[in-house]
Amino acid sequence: MSGIFLKILKTAGIIIGILILAFVIFLIVLTLSEYKPDDIINAEVNSLSENSVYIEKNKELKIMSWNIGYCGLGKNEDFFMDGGKTSLPTSQKNVEKYKAGIKDGIKAENPDILILQEVDYKSKRSGKKNQVEYFKKQLNKNAAFTYNYKTLYCPIPVPPLGKIASGLATYTDYKADSAERYKLPSIFKWPVRLANLKRCLLVTRFPVYENGKDTGKKLVLINFHLEAFDSGEAKKLQTIKLAEVLNEEYANGNYVIAGGDWNQKFPSDTGKYKSVFADGWMPGIIDESVVPEGWKFCTSENAPTCRSNQYPYTGERAEARDWQYWVIDGLLVSSGVEVKNIAVLDKNFEDSDHNPVVMQFELK
Repeated sequence: MSGIFLKILKTAGIIIGILILAFVIFLIVLTLSEYKPDDIINAEVNSLSENSVYIEKNKELKIMSWNIGYCGLGKNEDFFMDGGKTSLPTSQKNVEKYKAGIKDGIKAENPDILILQEVDYKSKRSGKKNQVEYFKKQLNKNAAFTYNYKTLYCPIPVPPLGKIASGLATYTDYKADSAERYKLPSIFKWPVRLANLKRCLLVTRFPVYENGKDTGKKLVLINFHLEAFDSGEAKKLQTIKLAEVLNEEYANGNYVIAGGDWNQKFPSDTGKYKSVFADGWMPGIIDESVVPEGWKFCTSENAPTCRSNQYPYTGERAEARDWQYWVIDGLLVSSGVEVKNIAVLDKNFEDSDHNPVVMQFELK
């Protein structure tokens, strides 16, 4: 009996050893392949300079900002990090449906400048399709793209998210001088950071013309998606870094528009959308003190910009008046940017867990 017991222990030890070795190898592979860009790099995709149309002063323009949730967070979905049960979309058929709906929504609005967050570049969760190229072709616009999430394999939850390549994309018909990725601070340490997001700013600079002549000034457009699942420290550090970039660009005499998913409520929040799901994800509040004086937050409460992913947004829940909503998407503009109108387009979260924000403006 003792011999059999020892044999069982030996076999169990071998199995445990193999599992430990496999886990160590897995960590080594993730560490060696970790996405670690420098503080400032060129955007991974940049065709914004291919067009010869220039932005003009005193001409009304329209910008749309939309977190499209990698075309995988439409009305039929929930998400485990928000307190839901699932990690992957219910089906790839739904992913394609959401993607087509988002494309149609953008085309209907026809913005001059489009900034998108959570755009996948061949990830498992979205069928390994290149969404950056899809929207570029469907909208017939030039594009800039940079990663803010790139990992060979995210091992959580069950089933795991797997390979992820995703980020920020800017589309427009206007000519740009440059499109760059600016690294944002992170609080995540090894090994957690290996399969986590690497937040950033996508900074695009457009020369500004007046009566056909270059004014020497630029419109600096900053697209971003700030930290979501942190205690608030990372969001504050990232907002401070954003403010530093804003100050620097404005000091150079440029017009500046920064927009995207703040994952924070705005200083003007009236409390219209109450906290309902106490056990789910909650946003922070933007620390207005770190934002340059004289700048203007641009958002609207005519509709919420984000809904909770704690449950699918279908049936009675989609009609419930006590659903969890927030306004966490919007823009921040420098002086010289005259805002004509700002509104949330109420898409009823059909194709994404976020509604788009649209702003009309002129450069003065």
